[in-house]
Formats: sequence, structure tokens, C-alpha cells
Amino acid sequence: MGLQISFELSKEDLAHLATLMEQAMEKAASASPEAILAGAHEVLTASASVSMPEFMRERQQKLQSLVDMVEDKAWNLPPRERLRVISALAYFVLSDDLIPDHIPGLGFLDDAIMIELVVRELKHELEAYLDFCQFREQQEADQDNPEVSRSSWLAKKREALMGRMNKRRKAGGLGWLKLR
Repeated sequence: MGLQISFELSKEDLAHLATLMEQAMEKAASASPEAILAGAHEVLTASASVSMPEFMRERQQKLQSLVDMVEDKAWNLPPRERLRVISALAYFVLSDDLIPDHIPGLGFLDDAIMIELVVRELKHELEAYLDFCQFREQQEADQDNPEVSRSSWLAKKREALMGRMNKRRKAGGLGWLKLR
């Protein structure tokens, strides 16, 4: 039997976390997107060998999805959205985050909280990307018609999902953090 623990972040808590994220983005501003992505891969590799609770592991998987979204050539994330995701990844590549990652049992707790907030901020982007991945897997499994090229059906689906993503984001985001 599991135990559910929940807590509420106040406006002040969210402002504090947003400040930490903004500081991370400022520190990472001089870093190339490739360096930030490499740092994200290092964090994911380091966390893979660490024993952590399942809720933290689930957040690490979401972080992996954000990295995958930027690196997936078939998804071809537009520059503006790519910058938003890379900016969000900045927090996770800094060694001086709120709780240092090397502290057993707690090191990735602040990362888990920040990942949850970033995923909420990038909800529409991530949903569209995950739908694209699901569609791609389905199409690859069902590909019977050699007349329809893979790039053609991927391009059509990508265009439709990115349109949906932009429409949903404009309709209303969380607004706790302004990613570039």
C-alpha cells in the first residue's frame, strides 16, 4: 500500500523557485545549447545509478522526455520552443542547485519538484511531443502502404501537433515562470 503526500506551494514558494530558475538561466546564458543538453545527459546518467523513490524516478523520466524533445530530429522543435525547453533544462545542469545531487536520499528532491513545475509550464509542448512519439510508433508498426513516405506522414502530424501546442499555450499557461 502506498502513501500519498501532497503539499501546496504558495505564491511566495513559486516566486522563490522561479527566482532560482531565472538565476540558473542567467548562469547558463553563456553556455551553448549543446553544453546544456550534455549537462542534462550527465544528470540523467548520474541519477540512473542512484537509489531513489519512484516519484523521483518518474520525474527523471519526464526530464529525459524534455531532452528527447529537443534532440528528436523528426520532431524538429521550432527555435522559440527549443529555446524554452533548453532554458528550462538550465537548472538541472548546474552543480549548485538548491539541494546538491550528491546528498543521498535528498539530492534529487529539489530536481523532482522543479521538473514537475517545468513540465507544467511546458505542458503543451510535452503533450504534443509525446503524442507525436506515440503516432510515430503506431505508424511504424502499421506501415503497410509504401506509397506514403515516413517523412510525409511525420511532417503532417508534426504540423498538426505544433499548431495545437501553440493554440493551447496561447489560451493559457500557468505563468509561474517566464521561459524565454
